[in-house]
Amino acid sequence: MTIQQNTDRIQTTHIGSLPRPHRLLDAMKAKYSGQPYDEAAYERELRAAVADTVRKQVDCGIDIITDGELSKPGFFTYIRERLEGFESRPSIKVKLFEQEVAAFPEYYEQYFKQAMMGGTVVSLAPVVCVGPVKYRGHKLVQTDIANVKAAAAATGVPNRHVFLPATAPSGVGINEYYKSYEEYFHALAAAISEEYHAIYDAGILVQIDDPFLPDLFYELGLDDKEKKRRAQIYVDATNAALKGIPPEWVRFHTCYGINEGPRIHEAALSEIIDYVLQIKAGSYSFEAANPRHEHEYHLFEHVKVPKDKVLVPGVVTHASNIVEHPELIAERIMRFAKLVGRENVIAGADCGFSSQALYNTEVHPTVIWEKFKAMREGAEIATRKLWAKRGGASRKKASRPAKKKLIKTRSAARWPPLPSGVGRGSRSGPLGGRGRPPPMPSRSALSVRSAARPRPSATTCAMDSTLAWKISAGKWRDVRSRSFTRTTPRSLK
Repeated sequence: MTIQQNTDRIQTTHIGSLPRPHRLLDAMKAKYSGQPYDEAAYERELRAAVADTVRKQVDCGIDIITDGELSKPGFFTYIRERLEGFESRPSIKVKLFEQEVAAFPEYYEQYFKQAMMGGTVVSLAPVVCVGPVKYRGHKLVQTDIANVKAAAAATGVPNRHVFLPATAPSGVGINEYYKSYEEYFHALAAAISEEYHAIYDAGILVQIDDPFLPDLFYELGLDDKEKKRRAQIYVDATNAALKGIPPEWVRFHTCYGINEGPRIHEAALSEIIDYVLQIKAGSYSFEAANPRHEHEYHLFEHVKVPKDKVLVPGVVTHASNIVEHPELIAERIMRFAKLVGRENVIAGADCGFSSQALYNTEVHPTVIWEKFKAMREGAEIATRKLWAKRGGASRKKASRPAKKKLIKTRSAARWPPLPSGVGRGSRSGPLGGRGRPPPMPSRSALSVRSAARPRPSATTCAMDSTLAWKISAGKWRDVRSRSFTRTTPRSLK
C-alpha cells in the first residue's frame, strides 16, 4: 500500500483554493496595490487565516488538507513572485476559452464581469517571459510550508495528510525569450522543480495543478498533430520537474478552467487520460461531479489505471451552490470503487473554490463547508457498503452447501419418469438447456396420477405439476417437484 491509498475507509480531500477571509483580502489588496502596509501584521493575518481554514476542513471531515492557497492572490501574481524572467503585460488581452466564449458571447461577457476574473483583489495581467527563467520563491514557499504544517499539527493531522499545490510548467506565461517551445519548457521544468522539491523535502504531499492540458485540445489554430505534440511536451516537462520525488508523494490535478457556464467546448476525459496517467504521480484528480463530465466514469471500464495509483474524482462540484446529497456522493464513489478498487478512490471536489482572491466567490463560503460535510457523510456511506460487502459475500457463499444438500435429499423414486423430449437441461431438450423453459407437455403426458388421487387443498404447498422450473446461474433447469412433508397429499407419501 502507498501512503495515498485507502486501508479501511474512503478518504476525503479537496483541490486546494478556498475563500480568503475579508481581513486578509484587505491586507492583500493594500500590499499588491502599492499602498502602505505592515508586513509583520500581514504575516500574522495570513498565519491566523491558514490555521482557521485548516481547522474548518478538519471539522468538516476532510482527511487530506491544505492551506487553501490563501497566500496566493492569483495565478499571474504567483508566477511573477516566484519566477524570474517574466514581466506583466496589461496591454495584452487574455484569450481564454475562445471557442466557448465565441459560442456564448453574451453570457460570458456578463459572467466574467461578475465571476472568475471579475472582482479580483489584484488585477489580472498576462505575464511574458523576457529573460532566463529562474526560481526565486524560496521564502514564499517556506512560509506556506510553515503555516500549513503548524495548522495541521494543531489539529492533529499528520504530515502525510497535508498537501500544497504548485503550478505545472504548462501554464507559465507566454514565451518571447527562448528559441523553441521545447527549450522554454525545459527551462521552466528546471526552475519550478525547486518548489516541488521544497514541498516534498518538508515531508508533505506536492500537488501539481494543470488546467492547461485540457484547454490545449480546444485551442484555436492547432491541428491534432500539434495538440498531441504539445501535450507530450507538457507531460515530459512535468515529469522532469518531478525527478527525484517518489510518485506516492505527488498528486496531479487537472480541470477545465471555467466554473459555471454551458461548457460545451472543452475536452473529454478520454482525450487527455493517456497523458494524465503518464505523469509520475500517486493520485490523479479530475472533474466528475458536473453534468458535462459525470458520465465519464465509464472510461475506466476499459482504461487500466496503473498499479497502486489512486483516482480522486470530483464528487462535489465547485460550479453550483447546491449541496450534493450524501447518498448521491456515495453512489459516485461506488462507481469508481467498483472499477478500480476501494483502496484506490479518494473522494474529492471538481476544482478549487477560489482560484483567484475574491471578495465574492461563486460558491458561498458557508455552502462550501456544507459540501465538505456532505462529502464526509457520503464517504462514510460508501465505506460501510464497500468494507461490509466482502463479509456479506462470504456468509452467502457459506450457506450454499446446505441448500444443495436439501435438494439432494428429495427422493425422485416417488415420481414417474419425465415425459419424452423434456430433459434436465440437456442439449437434446427444446432449447438445448438454455433460455426459457420449454413448452409444457400435453395434458395426456401429465395425467400420470390416479383419478382417485386427492387434489391438494388450498393450504398445501405441494406443486401440482410434474415438473418445476428453476433459474440457476442464468440458465433454466428442470427440478423434480418438491413439497414440504407436512403438506404433501397423503396419496403421495
